[in-house]
Amino acid sequence: MPTPHSANIGPVQIGREFTLPLIAGPCVIESRDHTLKLAEAIKGICAEHHIPLIFKASFDKANRSSVKSFRGPGIDAGLAILSEVRSQLDVPVVSDIHLPEQAAAAGEVLDCLQIPAFLCRQTDLLGAAASTGKCVNVKKGQFMSPEEMKNVVDKLKESGCENCLLTERGTFFGYHRLVNDFTAIPKMQEIAPVVFDATHSCQLPGGAGTLSGGQRQYVGTLASAAIAGGADALFMEVHDNPDQAKSDPATVFPLDQLSTLLMRLRRIVEAVRG
Repeated sequence: MPTPHSANIGPVQIGREFTLPLIAGPCVIESRDHTLKLAEAIKGICAEHHIPLIFKASFDKANRSSVKSFRGPGIDAGLAILSEVRSQLDVPVVSDIHLPEQAAAAGEVLDCLQIPAFLCRQTDLLGAAASTGKCVNVKKGQFMSPEEMKNVVDKLKESGCENCLLTERGTFFGYHRLVNDFTAIPKMQEIAPVVFDATHSCQLPGGAGTLSGGQRQYVGTLASAAIAGGADALFMEVHDNPDQAKSDPATVFPLDQLSTLLMRLRRIVEAVRG
């Protein structure tokens, strides 16, 4: 059972007393074959480092910078693909919802429903996600303080969800810039277990005109700092050909560098947790 200091996504337990898990996958589902291939590759790398994998991919990116940007296959086709990932690879799956009416269908397939940062205050959306009985991961809004996220968790609990996570992903600071306040990790851990989103934290929102820009070279630095700061789980978007990714090409992490980074992060976990 989850506690205020732990949560579970399917069989994966999250909290200070458990093995640090990785929530990873492409930003958006690009195709069935690509998603399955990437999930299998990430799972293999995580297995080498004894890190539990929770696979994440979006069936619809409803908050793209441009109306012309690729959004994904949609809820029906996307959930079918994620269901295949779950059954074929035996890994829990996560995706985000943007509308209350998406929650019930998503809850039939997903082990965790994710609430995007811009929507973290939407009461009806939070209530619908909570009503599925699945874990709910809420990304902290770029416009919110860590302390304000208590109101978000209270909404989930009022709707019957005790199994929840909060994700730190940076705060707006001037134009096209996100900054991470690492004191957000212990502050939010007083409310719920905390995930650190290392790739979105490197975004330059709207920095590439009709796309979000980014600084991928700092993903490892921020991930290392967050793990040293005590984060309970790590979130990263990973792609086998980042520059050709159909969403967030400036920040998705290269698959061929993932093993090296996880090796580094395991050493930090061992130093911090003993």
